[in-house]
Amino acid sequence: MKIVFASIPSQEQEICKLVRYIYANIFPLYFTDDEIAQFERLQVLDSSKKKFEEIGTLKDAFQVMTSIQTIISILESSQLNEQYADLFNRNVAYLNDFGLFFPFEFEQFADPKNINNMMLSIYSKADNELLI
Repeated sequence: MKIVFASIPSQEQEICKLVRYIYANIFPLYFTDDEIAQFERLQVLDSSKKKFEEIGTLKDAFQVMTSIQTIISILESSQLNEQYADLFNRNVAYLNDFGLFFPFEFEQFADPKNINNMMLSIYSKADNELLI
């Protein structure tokens, strides 16, 4: 008999939080708003309830969280170094294996498009908020 522990709601919430972070903080540096909208239509990193059924176990959920966090760390590094390409691609493969569609190659993130001119994006988090 084998005992398997199911993923818990707080893990699902953390995965959703990480996906939102990628859409708000990573994608706007590399892609236009139209491209990001297309990613949503293609269900890139779709974290719907149905997807969590594919990530059934506690171990799987931790692997997904770790993979997303690793990708974020690589893409947020000050200098995107080619030595991280294998690590990036391995974590992308893990996400795809768990049903989280992430159709990107390391080379697509080699040159940030919007980092120097600080273009505004509807996806990026607001720097300030008006309280009423």
